[in-house]
Amino acid sequence: MLEFMSRMLTNFPTSRAVAQTKKGNAKLARQNSPRAGKPEPLTKPLENTDTIDFDIIELLFFSYRDFVSDPDAILSESGFGRAHHRVVHFVNRNPGMTVADLLDTLKITKQSLARVLKQLIDSGYIQQIAGPEDRRQRKLYPTKTGRELALALAEPQSRRIERAFDGASPEVREGVKAFLSGMQNRQNSKAD
Repeated sequence: MLEFMSRMLTNFPTSRAVAQTKKGNAKLARQNSPRAGKPEPLTKPLENTDTIDFDIIELLFFSYRDFVSDPDAILSESGFGRAHHRVVHFVNRNPGMTVADLLDTLKITKQSLARVLKQLIDSGYIQQIAGPEDRRQRKLYPTKTGRELALALAEPQSRRIERAFDGASPEVREGVKAFLSGMQNRQNSKAD
């Protein structure tokens, strides 16, 4: 399964913020303090422990890097980035979703979304329409060009996933889905 995961996981969304313990922050502050003196370099690499699996962590880092590399290249031609990719993806998967729904899905601020959404609307990839019952509500729909972009971004990622699943059983595929679902933050819970 580990060998399969190393081939499969070519992208895994990462959290923008990582919570640190107060103890961890204090230790870090002391090491960076001018009074701390020059620290000794450590030459021994980190190794797996009972609670930390650095092999899986590295596989996730490298998988994410490679998984997003193909769409990144496509997006850069238009001056877009990963935030644009996420918006295009979710609006195409949920046509008619509201701006509030998108904010909740992406877990970003209105300010962060506003710039990206404006660029996508102005470029003709997304259309924003006032809600039928509440005119203040903004519903988002992909345009034909937006749908084409979403497919162009998803195709190389899908090829990469299928290459990783080559020869894998349906049970392995379900196991990978369960693993990735388990990696997501749950509502009202924190990563331990």
